[in-house]
Amino acid sequence: MSKNSSKRKMSNVFLYASIVIGILVILGAVFPEGFGNIAGNLSDWITEYFGWYYMILTTILVFFCIFLIFSPIGTLKLGKPKDKPEFNTVSWLAMLFSAGMGIGLVFYGASEPVSHYLAPPTADPETNEAMLESMRSTFLHYGFHAWAIYGVVALALAYSQFRRGEVGLLSKALRPIFHDRVDGPLGTVVDVLAVFATVIGVAVSLGVGALQINGGLNYLIGIPNNIFVQAIIIAVVTVLFLISAWSGLSKGIQYLSNANMVLAGILFLIILIVGPTILILNIMTSGTGGYLQNFVYNALDVAPLNQQKSDWMSDWTIYYWGWWMSWSPFVGIFIARVSKGRTVREFILAVLLVPTVIGIIWFSVFGVTGISIGQSTPHIFDMPPETQLFGIFNELPMGVILSIIAILLVSIFFITSADSATFVLGMQTSFGSLTPPGRVKIVWGVSLSAIAFILLLAGGETGLDALQSAAITAALPFSIVVILLVISFFKIANEERKFLGLTITPNKQRVKTYLETSPEEYEKKLETYREKQKDDTKGI
Repeated sequence: MSKNSSKRKMSNVFLYASIVIGILVILGAVFPEGFGNIAGNLSDWITEYFGWYYMILTTILVFFCIFLIFSPIGTLKLGKPKDKPEFNTVSWLAMLFSAGMGIGLVFYGASEPVSHYLAPPTADPETNEAMLESMRSTFLHYGFHAWAIYGVVALALAYSQFRRGEVGLLSKALRPIFHDRVDGPLGTVVDVLAVFATVIGVAVSLGVGALQINGGLNYLIGIPNNIFVQAIIIAVVTVLFLISAWSGLSKGIQYLSNANMVLAGILFLIILIVGPTILILNIMTSGTGGYLQNFVYNALDVAPLNQQKSDWMSDWTIYYWGWWMSWSPFVGIFIARVSKGRTVREFILAVLLVPTVIGIIWFSVFGVTGISIGQSTPHIFDMPPETQLFGIFNELPMGVILSIIAILLVSIFFITSADSATFVLGMQTSFGSLTPPGRVKIVWGVSLSAIAFILLLAGGETGLDALQSAAITAALPFSIVVILLVISFFKIANEERKFLGLTITPNKQRVKTYLETSPEEYEKKLETYREKQKDDTKGI
């Protein structure tokens, strides 16, 4: 592709995505109620008629990841044979986790288990079985499925970008299937979908973060909980994350992610100690056992004959699968960027296991503590999600200190999410550049904050709910892209596996011979092998 056509492609992606997003934001600002109703109805229709599809697809992705762990493909590297990881393992894992979950862990850490306890999928509300079921359900929503979705998108992109030398666009990862057609309108459609999903997903997340920071300040020191204060919060945090974005990926996001893990660790340990420790450990153990024991059943159960569970799944599980799908371009592109030099097996193990285990521990500590306090202090159950966590802290020793740490944690998660998003959006609209210009990142950063503010201005949670519905709707067409990414990655990775002679018991000498050649010579031999495969296929 020529330089000029590359610039046209970048401009097309930016232009089309901007038009779609701009129309949605204007509609949300001018007609918040009508927009919310239309988006909600469309989201409900997708949930009702495609719920089974989301359940099957996400479960297939989990087992595809498990297959890769044990497959010889797992020995391939996301990069050239001699490439080394850019980030140390601790920072790498911190960035994976901060980008993938972030604000959601703090916002829903106690409120989701509490919600399931009050309205469980099958058990009677506010019973011991409801408590166990609430934890199993939360583990399911934040466990292997979410990270399998993120993982396959990131894997396909990282392999395409670092192993095959493509630019960092999702459309280019489909070249093994569509060949040069990814350089035309087809590629533009894929990249626009990725930009759209990223902007919508992150804007909603930033709105949620602003709501919780405002809720915490309101609960602690009586600062009004209104749009004006939320605007100030968004403005202050915007300045902070733009400073981080301008400093560069290896500095800003790495330092903030490490700070996140420290603060999260402090908050976690305090709650574990001052909360009902033994009950937390017991429920975590039993809940994990129930999650794993019933994994396949719960992963595929759409409750066709159980109205209570069917309604619950529409509000939670199927919603989450669509939500994670809509977030996968953003998280996938970001974690692909920071994973250069890792093997496929190392990448999948880290992405699938580490965040899932941390999520199980985190939700056990905050969820069990929240439910236990709510049982003795019922007004906790009536509080909105953005203030519920602070109400729970108020009933614990060092409540004020805990609330301050939580506000700092949400703020830094806010910054890292927006920082990561500005990088991803800059990359997607700079033709896959690994170092998008600072001014491009600033434009996207300001745009994200402006959209989040407009959504809050358009109707607070109504605006956010409408955009969440739009994100679920966007997830349906993007799910087709995810399927194609899986097929594309397997096709090209399996081809290289055969080239290297990798089997369950690989030809070590052949692998050693290839890996000791220069990167240029390796690519020549691999290309010769590919051409021979094409000729053999033509002759059949």
